[in-house]
Amino acid sequence: MVRVRFAPSPTGIPHIGNTRTALFNYLFARHHSGKFILRIEDTDRSRLVPGSLEKILEILKIVGIQWDEGPYIQSERLDIYKKYALELVKKKAAYYCFCSPERLKTLRGHGYDGHCRQLSTSKVESLKTPFIIRLKVPQTGVTGWQDLIQNQIVFKNQLLDDQVLLKSDGFPTYHLAVVVDDHLMKISHILRGSEWISSTPKHILLYQAFGWSLPQFGHFPVILGPDKAKLSKRHGAKSILDYCQEGYLPQALNTFMAYLGWSYQDNSQILSTDELIKLFDIKKLHKTNAIFDLQKLNYFNAKLIRQTSLKSLLQLIKPFLKVKLPEEKLAKIIPLIQERLVKLADINNLIEYFAVQPKTDTKEILLESNLSVAGTKKYLQQVSQVVDSISDWSVAILEEKLHNLQTSLGLKPRPAFMTIRLAVTGRPATPPLFDVLSILGKNEVIKRLTYVQKTLG
Repeated sequence: MVRVRFAPSPTGIPHIGNTRTALFNYLFARHHSGKFILRIEDTDRSRLVPGSLEKILEILKIVGIQWDEGPYIQSERLDIYKKYALELVKKKAAYYCFCSPERLKTLRGHGYDGHCRQLSTSKVESLKTPFIIRLKVPQTGVTGWQDLIQNQIVFKNQLLDDQVLLKSDGFPTYHLAVVVDDHLMKISHILRGSEWISSTPKHILLYQAFGWSLPQFGHFPVILGPDKAKLSKRHGAKSILDYCQEGYLPQALNTFMAYLGWSYQDNSQILSTDELIKLFDIKKLHKTNAIFDLQKLNYFNAKLIRQTSLKSLLQLIKPFLKVKLPEEKLAKIIPLIQERLVKLADINNLIEYFAVQPKTDTKEILLESNLSVAGTKKYLQQVSQVVDSISDWSVAILEEKLHNLQTSLGLKPRPAFMTIRLAVTGRPATPPLFDVLSILGKNEVIKRLTYVQKTLG
């Protein structure tokens, strides 16, 4: 059976690269009717950030990743790792190292020199100083594997350190804990980012030292910014929580993450989780680095918003609404601005003028009207009179009456209606003007037109 794991460290909120790793593992497991195991690797106590575990679980739930086992917590399994480290010492595949921190500091940059590698049993027993346990890495030959994504990879053993397995405080290093857990949890495929390639020979040597069967390894390409530099916040990269707080939808995020290193015949298509599971093929993962393109995420999110029903969209935008409007009015406004929404949080900027009197730029109004101050005031007064005379308040009647006014005054359509638009909304670009006027209502339209007339002096 296929068994994969997602094993984050609780050292902060997972970024989009971590979450993509979880997604690829989840899709691979479900595609093969396998199991997805969640493990928390918290043995590096100096880097722990309180609350990180809760954020990891929250993010997985947001993107719809359901784990079958776990979360297993490594810090609760210390006795297991110690037992296996001592087993390697007993097999003479590992050894005690008594080198002081000061001595090790002098070796930094050159690698450990094997000083304690050949200590006799009597010498080891006579030393009372704190110790660590190191793996006896072969000093000749090579260690390699057939990577599921990157093809054949080989390392010369002479370039590998005698890695530390157990630290002096009794905590395992990452390398020991991950191999022991992957073996005990029967992990069949280890799928992770290519930044872990250099650690893989160390893990393979540990498997061999224990006499265990190897899992299969696959390393995804890393995600780079558009400038081919390491992905960072300046490229728009954030955690999934940040994206959700801005109003990106989980399905858009999943589609976007899936295409970061994986190909489908149409990479513009939004896919559901079930579709991703059905289509996911590890052979279609790229060897080259993926490029993060925020515009593509915006495209997916905007497209998904456009495909969402009015009823569903009304519910989705509620947590983002800061503008206070009755729900029946919102139900009229949303279809007008749905095409303009990229993120759900954009809603406030797009509908603010429906709720509050906008700031008026009289210079812009005068520029667009192409009339004098007196002429503009008179025109707005005439618009107010026409609006006030309408008893059958509808989009069609508003359009008819105001077009009649524009024609009778000999005005061109653009300046005539842009003047009204700016006076009523404060913006040069809005949904169709007559729809906006209809939703605002007669009294509010007249109130705003009157306000602008007074502002003009």
